[in-house]
Parts: sequence; structure tokens; C-alpha cells
Amino acid sequence: MILLHTSTSILIQHSNPTANPLTMPLPAMYSALLLEDEKPARDHLAAAIAMHPQLKLVAAVSSCQEALISLEKHQPDILISDLGLPDGHGVKVIREAKRLYPNIEVLVVTMYADEEHVVEALEAGASGYLLKRQAFEELSEAIMTLMRGESAISPEVARFLLKRFNPTQHIKVNIKNPLTPREHEVLKWIAKGYSYDEIAGILDVSSNTIRTHIRSVYKKLAVKSRSEAVFEATNLGIINLND
Repeated sequence: MILLHTSTSILIQHSNPTANPLTMPLPAMYSALLLEDEKPARDHLAAAIAMHPQLKLVAAVSSCQEALISLEKHQPDILISDLGLPDGHGVKVIREAKRLYPNIEVLVVTMYADEEHVVEALEAGASGYLLKRQAFEELSEAIMTLMRGESAISPEVARFLLKRFNPTQHIKVNIKNPLTPREHEVLKWIAKGYSYDEIAGILDVSSNTIRTHIRSVYKKLAVKSRSEAVFEATNLGIINLND
């Protein structure tokens, strides 16, 4: 999506004879530090970061100690951190990152979806929380979401947060559902935490078809991420998290 947008912008600039390409602002670049102890996952996430034109991976480390050293050495714009690590807990690194650089963004990428881990990470200063299966598909998108000042949270984590902070809230359906039956079905699977590939397998369609439905859902609900879509659809009464 970002590459297509960039290409479109270039075409528009070239079509304007009065535009001076030397004076056009360049896209912001953001430095990222990755903390992940499992090598296959670290390599996969590092590749996703390195491929994004606005992201620069300054280090990919496997322990809390290495991360603390890299934080002071590189002063990254964003920390992407696992929680369960061989020499400690990722929350320790998150707290130190926020102490050193109060404006740093922190994205947790982990397998833990329980309340204790989520709340502890968010209270330590994380502004995003993705489960690994979602991060493998959407890491760069989630990072850029954080850099825009928004939050990136896996749908199943958002579900329990909604229940935690609104335990007695009852939503009334007061609008017409703008989604098609298939878009509604896809969004319900998203809310349960399924990946695009998993939903494609369940519905016996291609992953590209699922992405097309999701883009339509985003447009209709005026949102930019999976977690925002689930949150907005829940507030509007389009989906019920208890189903």
C-alpha cells in the first residue's frame, strides 16, 4: 500500500511542470531496534522491517542485555520487543527504553495474549501489542501506525481490553450495517484473531480476496487497522465480541 502510494505521488509530481523535485519533502525515516530470541522469528521480522522504505533496522538482538546496550548505542525511534526472553522479561527493556527516551515508540510482538502480560506491557509504556502470527503479516504496517501516533493492537487483545474496561457496557445497534455479508463474516473472523491466510482457508478463497474485503471494511468504517476495525464495529453494534 505504501509503495503504491509513493509511486502515485511521484507520478503526480512529474505531471506538474512547476514542481521542483529538489524542494519536495522526503518521507521520514525511522530507526528500529528488534528484540527477539528465536532466530527464525527474528530473521522474518528483521526482513519485514528492512524491506520498508521508511524503516531502518539498526540492530536485531536476542537478549535483554544486548537490547539495553543497543538502546544506548543507537537511540532508535521504535523498539520491537518480545516478552519472554532467555535472560529476563521484555518489560524490563521497555521500561528502560521509556526512561532513556520518553518519546520512543514500543511495539510488543509476542505469543502471550493473557491479561497479565498485556496489561504489564502497556503499563510499562508499550503503545502497540501484536501476537506473532499477526505480526508476521503486518509488522511494517503496525510500526508505521505507531509512528503516526496511533495504536496497533491485535484484535483478540483489543477484545479483552474492551471487556476489561467496559465490563457492563451494552451496545445498541442504531445504524444500518454498512458491510456486505461476506465483509461482515471476514471481520468476525478477524475479531477472533485469525490471520488473513487462515480466514482464506476457512472461506476457501485466496488471501488477496480477504485483503480486498478488509480494505473495503476499512473504508466503510473509516479506520486504518484491524484493531480499529474491530473496536469501531463493536461500538457500532456491527459485531458482538461474545458471539
